[in-house]
Amino acid sequence: MRVNPYLTFNGQCEAAFKFYEQCLGGKIEAMITHGATPSKDHVPSEWHSKIMHALLTVGDDVLMGSDAPPDHYQKPQGFSVSLQIREPAQASAFFTLWQIKARCGCQSSRLFGLLALECWSIDTVFHG
Repeated sequence: MRVNPYLTFNGQCEAAFKFYEQCLGGKIEAMITHGATPSKDHVPSEWHSKIMHALLTVGDDVLMGSDAPPDHYQKPQGFSVSLQIREPAQASAFFTLWQIKARCGCQSSRLFGLLALECWSIDTVFHG
């Protein structure tokens, strides 16, 4: 069994996933817009270009997300994303890029020989 996070955005899913792809070294496997699905009649026309489902793979891990229509969106709170990076140079480079480009709150710590990054305010950039 695998547990995969699913993030909900307020119209910024595409930008967020492109950033995650760049900085995590992953690959966007799917990015489906609301307008490309049979459910397009259930969202405002200005949301047809927004993301109904995105899937990013990073190694064996998966991150999924979507843009929720305005009447269904709730700003996330009370969550964090934790990353474990074994190589100190890679962790340092990632930490710098993440803080500069995402402008989110992050802290790093050593735990069981791993550098753990915990980002608790990712929503400051991509969740509006």
